[in-house]
Amino acid sequence: MIETKYLFYSINKRMKKLATSKTLGIDTFEVYPLELRPNPTEEDVQIIIRAVYKQILGNQYIMESNRLSTAESQLRNGEITVREFVRQIAQSSLYQSLFFNSNNQYRFIELNYKHLLGRAPQDQTEISQHVQIYNEKGYEAEIDSYIDTQEYNENFGESIVPYPYGITSQIGLKNNTFNRIFSLLGGPATNDGDNRSQLLSSVASNLPTPIKLQARGNGANYGNMGKRFRIVYTTSKVSARLNRLSKKELIINYTEMSPFVQRIHQTGGKIISITEKV
Repeated sequence: MIETKYLFYSINKRMKKLATSKTLGIDTFEVYPLELRPNPTEEDVQIIIRAVYKQILGNQYIMESNRLSTAESQLRNGEITVREFVRQIAQSSLYQSLFFNSNNQYRFIELNYKHLLGRAPQDQTEISQHVQIYNEKGYEAEIDSYIDTQEYNENFGESIVPYPYGITSQIGLKNNTFNRIFSLLGGPATNDGDNRSQLLSSVASNLPTPIKLQARGNGANYGNMGKRFRIVYTTSKVSARLNRLSKKELIINYTEMSPFVQRIHQTGGKIISITEKV
């Protein structure tokens, strides 16, 4: 049996309190990490379970019938760790229905970063890596590619519930990652039901994301509208048969990028890469 850990409210030494957090509206997210330690009470386990559902499902309301009762029992009995409980939720049909089936690849990857690693993607390279993982290995491998990382292990290990640690500056992360998590958090009363990508243009074009919680749009800098980008993509299977070759390439303006990417996903195609045309 895997050793289970007590519920323990601990202060992560790497978290630095932001003096401006209340002004920015993120003080709600500056939490004490929750850790399950040996011999927990039933109340302790329930607190952990609720916290995992809230983080991994993006504050979405779930029906009692949709709960993963078997996984909850395994956690309660010490048969799995918090990390494995997180994995089972993220690989469940419930998570797929909420965040995979109704979203394009970019939005899905954004949310995976937020839910599983507690931060936003740093750049287009990270997005492209996960697009490739999903295309080559499938859904479960895409989920595992966050949970089985050194980053996850160092921040959450086997027993800590993932939380938005990206709201503070961290060694090893780009400064803009700190900005982008605000765009993904939204606010304590919001959930992740919106299927519009919040960071598509700013990440793909490597533009700065202003710290402006609950702002409309995707945080891109309007002073960079003149940039152009090369998009490599594949068409749907039907289009591929008609056109003989499914892999295509297009140069488009910054303002055209987001609707074009959405259109590709809506028609069954996939984005391979987006790079700035110098």
